[in-house]
Amino acid sequence: MKGVVLAGGSGTRLYPLTRITNKHLLPIYDRPMVTYAIEALVGAGVTELMLVTGGTHAGEFLRLLGNGHEYGIDRLSYAYQERAGGIAEALGLAERFVGGDRVVVMLADNVLELSIRPAVESFSRQEQGARILLSRVENPEHLRHLGVPELDGDDRVTRIVEKPAAPPSAFAVTGIYFYEGSVFEIIPSLTPSGRGELEITDVNNWFVSEGTMEYDVLDGFWGDAGESIDAYYAVNDFVRAHGANKVLG
Repeated sequence: MKGVVLAGGSGTRLYPLTRITNKHLLPIYDRPMVTYAIEALVGAGVTELMLVTGGTHAGEFLRLLGNGHEYGIDRLSYAYQERAGGIAEALGLAERFVGGDRVVVMLADNVLELSIRPAVESFSRQEQGARILLSRVENPEHLRHLGVPELDGDDRVTRIVEKPAAPPSAFAVTGIYFYEGSVFEIIPSLTPSGRGELEITDVNNWFVSEGTMEYDVLDGFWGDAGESIDAYYAVNDFVRAHGANKVLG
């Protein structure tokens, strides 16, 4: 299984912090944000990674990560997204790197308390399709700003709704996605959204429509450090107090 870390975007929700750097290079407690996503993947046994970024600070990732060996990466590749074309477009840049293998995709502003190894192992056993990680969010107002799955009576995902006025469940779709190699056949068929981007929710809903979407519900803390200034500092506070990517047992 290959890993893709998505570290692009303009970071407008973290202005003015991101006027001078990419948001994924901002510190979370004692090290750059992007290293938590790398640690999560390497700790789960995924050691062939591609980092996709863009903008004027892309070279800083090379300075930070180099060949990746310091971080436990066996092979680290880089891709450059020339414009803000969406998460799905960024993933599409990794097609040749993935080479038909399975892939786990992680947005570099997602920070977790616990290891994702159980989810990686579950997807390795899954016969086909895709897998998403969900996190329970008790505040309905917060859910209205996130992607939220609708579940049927058998607890299967029937659709994913972005920023729903009436959230259909108490779960948020986190920025961690698992796909079989066919995902790269789906991306070219997508239609840009109203903001002119190829949306990862459309990719996920394609697998939902095929009946091949599975999910896990995360235990422990999940935070999107790029969601807002308040969220950024909340993630900082949590990691300083409790750490991240911990293995239970």
